[in-house]
Parts: sequence; C-alpha cells; structure tokens
Amino acid sequence: MKFYSCKSEKAQVWIETVLYTLIAFTIIGLVLAYAQPEIEKYQDKSIIKQSITLMSDLDSKISEVSKSGEGNKRVLEISVKKGSLNINATKDQIVLEIESTYPYTEPGEEYSEQGITITTISTGERNKIKLLKNYNETLNLTYSGREETKTLSQSSTFYKIYMENKGDSTSGKTIVEIGLV
Repeated sequence: MKFYSCKSEKAQVWIETVLYTLIAFTIIGLVLAYAQPEIEKYQDKSIIKQSITLMSDLDSKISEVSKSGEGNKRVLEISVKKGSLNINATKDQIVLEIESTYPYTEPGEEYSEQGITITTISTGERNKIKLLKNYNETLNLTYSGREETKTLSQSSTFYKIYMENKGDSTSGKTIVEIGLV
C-alpha cells in the first residue's frame, strides 16, 4: 500500500506543476493580449508626433529657400519611420500618410498643428492619418524639374532631400524644386 501512496504523491506534484504552469501562461497571455494593442497605440502616437515634426522641418526649409532668392538651395535628411511621404508636384502638396491603430484626431475632422493639416480617416479597426502641407496658393513645387509625384516609402535609412529656389514662374509663384540627393 505504501508503494502506491508514494507514486500517487509524485504524480500529484507533477500534475500540480503542470496546472500552475498552464495557469501562469494563461494569465501572461491575457495580460499581453490587452497590453500589446495599448503599446502599439502609444508607439503610433509617438511616430505621428515625429512625423508632424518632420513635416514642419520640411516646411521650414522650403520656406527658407523660397524667401532667400533664386539659386538658393538647402539639403535635409529625413527618415520616414512609418507610412509614405508623397511629394505631389502636380497639386503643389506634400502629404504623409500613416496607417495607425491610434486615432490622432476625431475621424473626418481636420486639425491644424505647426501649419500642417491633420486628418484621421477611420478604416475599421485601423486609421489612416493624413498630414498635409498645401503650397498651391504660394509656391509652384516641382520634383526634379518636372510636375510629377514622388513617393518615399518607410525606410530604416535616411533620405537626403534638396530644395532649390528656381525663381518665379509666369504665374508669379516661386518655383521650388525638390529632389533626392
């Protein structure tokens, strides 16, 4: 009888160990299931803030070039951490679009921060954050001398962008050429 008693005590210890381990893994899984989306939202919020600063810096350099006279040129290193940066020379706009779980503004409403128009478009569980700087009233943007659109995708490396004042156009707007170095 003692032989069976000893064996059942060892089995009970192993069963308890396995059960406690499973309970611990379940609790950790539940905590991570809740925490992961919240962590992702905070990361997205931080990236959006950095993107607003990026757009503001880009706008500042473009303004410097446009006010400094023909032939003036500036170079700026930028990093697109998430989303894509569109230099739309046909509409004289620069747009940065980011897919995010964090709604930076109320969906559908426009908000202005540092001279950048910010719009959140709800697409189900995710949001599309659109940062827009419109120059069509004041400048004529070109990309490498042409009226075209250039998209810079997210990258771990820096893009080197130049901005050059090419003088006034026939419409009276200053032509600012943007391109990659």
